[in-house]
Amino acid sequence: MKETLQSAVLQVLEQVNRVILGKNEEIREIMTAFLAGGHVLLEDIPGVGKTTMAVAFSRAMQLDYRRVQFTPDVLPSDLTGFSVYRRDEERFVYQPGSVFCNLLLADEINRTSPKTQSALLEVMEERSVTVDGVTRQVPAPFLVIATQNPEGARGTQYLPEAQVDRFMVSLSLGYPDYDSELAMAMGVEPENRYQSVKPVLGGETLLQAQKEIYQVYIKDSIYAYILQLIRETRSHPDISRGASPRATIALVKMARAAAWLEGRDYVEPSDVRRQFAYVASHRIFLRDSAKMKGKTREAVLGEIVDRIEVPPMRGEKRR
Repeated sequence: MKETLQSAVLQVLEQVNRVILGKNEEIREIMTAFLAGGHVLLEDIPGVGKTTMAVAFSRAMQLDYRRVQFTPDVLPSDLTGFSVYRRDEERFVYQPGSVFCNLLLADEINRTSPKTQSALLEVMEERSVTVDGVTRQVPAPFLVIATQNPEGARGTQYLPEAQVDRFMVSLSLGYPDYDSELAMAMGVEPENRYQSVKPVLGGETLLQAQKEIYQVYIKDSIYAYILQLIRETRSHPDISRGASPRATIALVKMARAAAWLEGRDYVEPSDVRRQFAYVASHRIFLRDSAKMKGKTREAVLGEIVDRIEVPPMRGEKRR
């Protein structure tokens, strides 16, 4: 059964890679986050294929897909839903909002108001929304891909830190390489490219794969390694605020999902090292002195990875 599930997930990657060219690593990372049950934050410029990628994922996994273009006039009720009085029925009837889907693309999330941004907090963490005192569960699986324009771009404002922390990973698609962009230009057709994506698994299959992730074994020394990496972000001289305990949990989940996707039932240090920057980069704040030196979050996290000793893989039995 595990081999069948893994094969189906790899077919999803194959379908999406046919649409988004030259971004195999980024697409694999997003799929890893989906397997870990987490949400993805894309920090990118417009026009690099984020919407196309989200639609391709939804088609390949047969997920109910919604897209919300965030602007200053988007209201919290547009996301969570609202109650309307029906005179013929003499009662209030609830109208579901955009979050009642399997895959939500929150496009340019940092263009809307903090109040609307905060409306996503409960549903991202609890998979439910509360309107008029009534709590309603959203469909499972529920996944969010949020995009935000670069910091300082016109018409943007910072996301609340509590919301940023809800995203399991952050990454950037960036510009395609020359060959990929050339192939993209030569392959322009009247139809949208994602219409060629074939469905290869369903939502129930994805939920089953998410449950299998928790069967991946992590030895005690790997747990300690994960904790050392996260705690080092809180004491590094170039970081003013380090990653939260939620980052520790996210790194455990992502390492498990990465190992599972590689066909292993145990986590290696390389899984942790590969996922660390994706999990921690949006959760840390650099000091002004580090920024003046031209340091980036990724560079500082790379220093931490190089500094912490990698645990050996032998000498510890499974419990």
